[in-house]
Amino acid sequence: MNRLTTSWGDLRLARFPEDPRDTLRAWDAADEYLLGRLEGSDDEDPADLSGTVVVVGDRWGALTVSLAAHGPVQITDSYLGQEATRANLARNGLDAASVRLLSARDTPPERIDVLIVRVPKNLALLEDQLHRLAPAVHAGTLVIGTGMVSEIHTSTLRLFERIIGPTRTSLAVKKARLIFCTPDPALAPGPSPWPVRYALPDGIGVLAGRSVTNHAGIFCADRLDIGTRFFLRHLPERSGPAHVVDLGCGNGVVGTAAALAGPETSVTFADESFSAVDSARATYRENVADASRADFLVGDGLAELADGSADLVLNNPPFHSHRATTDSTARRMFGDARRVLRPGGELWVIGNRHLGYHVRLRRLFGNCEVVASDPKFVVLKAVRP
Repeated sequence: MNRLTTSWGDLRLARFPEDPRDTLRAWDAADEYLLGRLEGSDDEDPADLSGTVVVVGDRWGALTVSLAAHGPVQITDSYLGQEATRANLARNGLDAASVRLLSARDTPPERIDVLIVRVPKNLALLEDQLHRLAPAVHAGTLVIGTGMVSEIHTSTLRLFERIIGPTRTSLAVKKARLIFCTPDPALAPGPSPWPVRYALPDGIGVLAGRSVTNHAGIFCADRLDIGTRFFLRHLPERSGPAHVVDLGCGNGVVGTAAALAGPETSVTFADESFSAVDSARATYRENVADASRADFLVGDGLAELADGSADLVLNNPPFHSHRATTDSTARRMFGDARRVLRPGGELWVIGNRHLGYHVRLRRLFGNCEVVASDPKFVVLKAVRP
């Protein structure tokens, strides 16, 4: 738990879910820099926040909670980010009803008077976000972006220029930078290029030559990444009815492959990204005739699934939380998998060799087997005792 001091209050903030082993803060210098600019200074007046305030990409709610008195609309692709915002509002005694929480797939407000953009790591997600928000922006809209210096590139500024209007940046402070954009109503940026569809390559099993759909922000959205390609070549063969979980499903190719390989297989696609689950739904429905065999969950891991309800969990866990490298997400995913697997059920994991997932899996399951490996990746199997 850490405290963020602003002119709107001294706020206690935490990431979600809280993990005593995780020492990462719920905000960074980019959030502080932007809030300081909105507050004003001896040289600058405070920002006018009297209209509709929209906060895009707020990672753990620091910006939204700080501005709660102005009734902001938060737009995020992260379920965990939404839950962090709810928890941090409650933690600070703020009225959650004053804040409107939208996902990246929801329709944005019709008019935006203040647009605050926390620049995402994924440039495609920023592109799609700006396209979706541009119709609501008017000549008088205050548009400010923020991010760490390492997150703001020439390509970032070009997106603001092309979709919203003339753009400039601030000086760097504590390795953070602000983006100032002046809306130009005469711009005609055209429609968003997202989602994209492409045909999958040969040599990956039952999905070879089939199509996949990707909304913006999905990892390797314009091509099949090499880790997933390796995983698809080594998926387990099963016969008879089975409940398979694609945990951290991304665009859903792994779970869709499992459904195609087993006519009696039902699949649960789960991810904390709203866009990922929408991508998985589109990929599955295009390739599998029986839509009743699939469920799609946006949430905190597998919290909605009952204990012992799954036969097989397939997982490619992320090892980054925004810019930070951490195994906290993998830890929680492995624990969720163990809980929902029936005795004898299997967790299959792909990861970079150097991450050492076998150590944690042996500790958690009491066993771990290497199914396949190459110089970069390893596929591991752990059996629920």
